Amino acid sequence: MDLMSLTLAVKLALLFSGIFLFVGMLTGVWKYVQISQSELARAHYYVDIAHRSSLLYAPATLILAVMAYFSIWSEKVNLFFIITNLIFFSFSIASYVLHGWMKDTSNQFKQPHQLGKIQLPKIILRIAMILLVIGEIGATAGLLLGMYVGLF
Repeated sequence: MDLMSLTLAVKLALLFSGIFLFVGMLTGVWKYVQISQSELARAHYYVDIAHRSSLLYAPATLILAVMAYFSIWSEKVNLFFIITNLIFFSFSIASYVLHGWMKDTSNQFKQPHQLGKIQLPKIILRIAMILLVIGEIGATAGLLLGMYVGLF
């Protein structure tokens, strides 16, 4: 396979798959340090979530790269689908890292919604989750359809 022939969508997905894997490894070290310093041998809830989600988003993003590679859609459409997923995956990981760093909550959906010492309006989290669901599912469905048509 000639790497120069890969589209930007595929290249970005491959790159971010590696970035998410690397973040998973770094947060794994952070998790271990917290476990080793805890009387209960536990890391903060969101440090654990950041670690696990990063490791899960890495292969998911690799799968998206393969889907974009075989998709029949134009480069712009595939790029839109990939970037949409990358934005939401990155935002999710970043929010978990932030909550883990600040140790401000063990459940970001518990009300009042905390971000450090700031209380966020309920509507912000609701809108973010609706956009995440529509964005991730819609973009993935689009890639899946494009791949399906491309394969069959």
